[in-house]
Amino acid sequence: MSQNTLFDKIWDLHKVSSLPGGSDQIFIGLHLIHEVTSPQAFGALKDKSLKVKFPNRTVATVDHIVPTDNQSRPFKDNLAEQMIDTLERNCIEHKIRFFNIGSGNQGIVHVVAPELGLTQPGMTIACGDSHTSTHGAFGSIAFGIGTSQVRDVLASQTIAMNKLKVRQIWCENNLSNGVYAKDLVLHIINRLGVKAGVGFAYEFAGPAISALSMEERMTICNMSIEGGARCGYVNPDEKTFEYIKEKLCAPQNKNWEKAIKWWRSLKSNENSIYDDVITLDASKVEPTVTWGITPSQSVGINQEIPLLEDLHPNDQFIAEEAYEYMGFKPGQSIKDTPIDVCFIGSCTNGRISDLRVAAEVLKNNKVSINVKAFVVPGSEKVAKEAKKEGLDKIFIDAGFQWREPGCSMCLAMNSDKLIGNQISASSSNRNFKGRQGSPSGRTLLMSPAMVATAAINGKVSDVREFINK
Repeated sequence: MSQNTLFDKIWDLHKVSSLPGGSDQIFIGLHLIHEVTSPQAFGALKDKSLKVKFPNRTVATVDHIVPTDNQSRPFKDNLAEQMIDTLERNCIEHKIRFFNIGSGNQGIVHVVAPELGLTQPGMTIACGDSHTSTHGAFGSIAFGIGTSQVRDVLASQTIAMNKLKVRQIWCENNLSNGVYAKDLVLHIINRLGVKAGVGFAYEFAGPAISALSMEERMTICNMSIEGGARCGYVNPDEKTFEYIKEKLCAPQNKNWEKAIKWWRSLKSNENSIYDDVITLDASKVEPTVTWGITPSQSVGINQEIPLLEDLHPNDQFIAEEAYEYMGFKPGQSIKDTPIDVCFIGSCTNGRISDLRVAAEVLKNNKVSINVKAFVVPGSEKVAKEAKKEGLDKIFIDAGFQWREPGCSMCLAMNSDKLIGNQISASSSNRNFKGRQGSPSGRTLLMSPAMVATAAINGKVSDVREFINK
């Protein structure tokens, strides 16, 4: 088993006890909740006459079901209105901090917590959402949990878990111009597969990771779950501390100095022992696009969809299913695939830096007449900053619809959905069958800059043709 890694250190610091079945009881430092996975958990507490154990360690917002075109209340969708109303009432009853629509701090839970300084190194973080792994970018250990575990954390501030193994993914060199964190993580998942991370925590390290901004690191950690890992993390450094500094919920004055001193001690030792180490050359990664129905089914922009015989035997069955569902042929180029819908947003790529790179591509360009394009800021803070910088105007002038914060078409638990077998160029995290609202809708995952390029050309295109002019 691993030794002296950041994961081991945080696990040991938060271990309450060893349980008879071999799992450990782990204290959760920060519990994030939203409107979809919390109602049943609160209901279970009520059935047992229990209170929230540490309401000051729980923070709520709304994101999954909120409409992005019109957020006036009551929502047109009765179920969505019931879910947000239930969360509002439970937060009042249990005295939980709630960032509601119009608060200035509402948004996708995995965007809001970091931008408010809630996410900090050394923490254990849990949320009833699989992409909680995002918060590992700050040197925390963050887990997505199910509704029954949401109940357990509310009631006890702990969860029972088996300790994970640790795989270090060492990324040599730096990404080239026009290649982003999204491309790197899709490349990693393609190389390792969607099941390789089962039972593991992924530690992302090396020169390429150190060079990434905090928001890019969040993208990497966000999608570690798509490679099967339970969590992903990056060792904290000066970029981490600078990002957190002076945020609303960050330590202040003398507490800041104490926090910095402790955070600097929180990293994997040079002599750490890992259960596995993978090394790859980030400089050889090119803009990457998924072609299938799992995030591992991807190719570089200048590559072809793989032939069945070129795939590992274990991957051939799902590949055949993907060919049929997506309407692609083995050996076909991914480049020039026609696009119907372009979506920029989600907890993976809905932050201000994502909007900036997409706007840079869109500046002085127009969306193809055949494409419906829309951008959904990850939070009210992101939307406010984007408007301050004039990014909203660039998007609108190009032909994008400018929406209100929410999860939107990432999972389509709202009115933003594909229709029929439309093909979407999406900056989100999953390309499963029906993920974006239509049972026959097709999703191609790519970076925000690549989505912007596809919107202009009406087809999958190489962003480097725009930015290298």
